[in-house]
Amino acid sequence: MQMENFAPVMFAGLIVIMLIGFPVAFSLSALGLFSGFFAIEMGWFSPSFMGNLPLNVFGILSNETLLAIPFFTLMGAILEKCGLAEDMLDSMGQLFGPVRGGLGYSVIIVGFILGAITGTVAGQVIAMAMISLPVMMRYGYNMRYSTGVLAASGTITQLVPPSLVLIVMADQLGRSVGDMYKGAWGPSILQVLIFAAYTFILSRFRPSYVPGLPPTARTLTGWALWGKCLRGIIPSAILIFAVLGSMGGLPFMDHAIATPTEAGAMGAVGALLLAAIHRRLSWAMLWDAMQGTMRLTAMVVFILIGSRVFSLVFQGVDGGKWIEHLLSGLPGGQIGFLIVVNLFIFFLAFFLDFFEIAFIILPLLGPIAAKLGIDLVWFGVLLCVNMQTSFMHPPFGFALFYLRGIADTLFKNGALPKKVESRDIYLGAIPWVGLQLLLVAIVIFFPQTVTVFLDKEQVVDVDKVNLEIPTLQGPGNSGIDMENPFGNQNQPAPPAPEPVPDAPGANSKP
Repeated sequence: MQMENFAPVMFAGLIVIMLIGFPVAFSLSALGLFSGFFAIEMGWFSPSFMGNLPLNVFGILSNETLLAIPFFTLMGAILEKCGLAEDMLDSMGQLFGPVRGGLGYSVIIVGFILGAITGTVAGQVIAMAMISLPVMMRYGYNMRYSTGVLAASGTITQLVPPSLVLIVMADQLGRSVGDMYKGAWGPSILQVLIFAAYTFILSRFRPSYVPGLPPTARTLTGWALWGKCLRGIIPSAILIFAVLGSMGGLPFMDHAIATPTEAGAMGAVGALLLAAIHRRLSWAMLWDAMQGTMRLTAMVVFILIGSRVFSLVFQGVDGGKWIEHLLSGLPGGQIGFLIVVNLFIFFLAFFLDFFEIAFIILPLLGPIAAKLGIDLVWFGVLLCVNMQTSFMHPPFGFALFYLRGIADTLFKNGALPKKVESRDIYLGAIPWVGLQLLLVAIVIFFPQTVTVFLDKEQVVDVDKVNLEIPTLQGPGNSGIDMENPFGNQNQPAPPAPEPVPDAPGANSKP
């Protein structure tokens, strides 16, 4: 076997071990080490090449940007467990309920707000399903619409800043987290508008699918209702604006005040204050939040170490060049590359979650995108939009798994009038996956959806730059022309100056 043929074998092995179902972090490490020993045996690189592995692992563990992940995770876990979702859904549901599709609108809006606050798909889907699914079924909402809107609104959290996925994207692509957050605002808002537009169209052509709630279903009206809505939204909005503003992650902000790690720490402290304001801060709740943060952070670190073992050997056998030759020669230039890459990511999302895709695949695609002249912030946000679908389609659509589990629990507790079938969950997700892919196409063909909020680079036209060099004035002359300091070359040179006689006795011997 030749070295140039081994990179495709490693990539095929990567696909196989991901399909086996064994934990990806350990599978990647095993595949990378086995391939490394084989390459050493074949003489493709020396054993000292593998000595770079400890340095790579140390570089991962000392990366301060990734330290923001546990802080933002802890912030989201605290806010998720303090009952903020329940308050928002109850107040928004009563506010929009009388309108056809009102419960759908409330789920979409609250999903967007909670996405910016909690950052966890599992907690968001479970919280919204526990509150909204019984109400939707009780008042005659279509089952497939109900399950679809709950799952899709939960996945918005992967795109809305301060998303953990965007932190990983920024680290892997070598871009600032603040710029990645700025670029994600346009698609995030557009995603909410697309979901709301679908609900509006459905309310016009299938009004029986999304009926309005009767007046008897509203327990709050007037200022009492508006006050409850504002009490849930305003403190959360202040926290998010403070966190994102400190790291330059809000549109039209020029500079950051803080690093992502510092902003995450501030967000965690702010979440504790919000929980205390709602009188729901307890040691038990805090312990649960810290346990969830520990599990997710450990998973991320092990996946990152496994992917670094694999990528080190893969690059050692010129796998990067093989990927570059494979993708850079596609027809259609940038558009052709983006279409193929997004189809590939969409396929991988059937089997991998967003962390695994970001750590394993993104380091292989980022350099090629840069060579094709693609803005890496736009590229990262585009892939983040695509990876939302990893939670929505089988066989490993985790948002559907969460919904399946909570629906069974609600039925057993008597909160649902009938059992939710699995086919309703999976078929209900199909239109929303289509809406997410529609957003992918919009971002590809209209890059301004991402770049509109980014800081514009100052372009200098070198043809219009005038350099004025002042003349140097010295004693006894009228100035020196710096463009032609020796004057006209056709004129005779000035006579040499007379030698200055030495002072008397300067060279005399005693």
